[in-house]
Amino acid sequence: QVQLVESGGGLVQPGGSLRLTCTASGSIASINVMGWFRQAPGKQREMVARIVSDDAVAYTDSVKGRFTISRDSAKTTVFLQMNNLRPEDTAVYYCNAVIKSSSSRSFQAYWGQGTQVTVSS
Repeated sequence: QVQLVESGGGLVQPGGSLRLTCTASGSIASINVMGWFRQAPGKQREMVARIVSDDAVAYTDSVKGRFTISRDSAKTTVFLQMNNLRPEDTAVYYCNAVIKSSSSRSFQAYWGQGTQVTVSS
């Protein structure tokens, strides 16, 4: 089975930094997309950043210039380096990936369980 495991969330002061990590494991044949979503209380879930198989990246406007998405050489781990954090970045951050498992003939979206990021003085 395919699993996404997240880490790196926590409490940080405004202007501080955190790095989130998400690792996909299991019987993986191919990963098309890995990325991060976030959801704050009372708000819709939004895409934060994504990286695709051709290494193209995309960010939501509010994090451009502050966040950087990257992945390891095996392309099974994705990172989100978050700098100059703001209180409005407070949310649960979810890793997601579109993956074809070794037992499947099609791609399927997978989600991590989420990690809390709190930006506060």
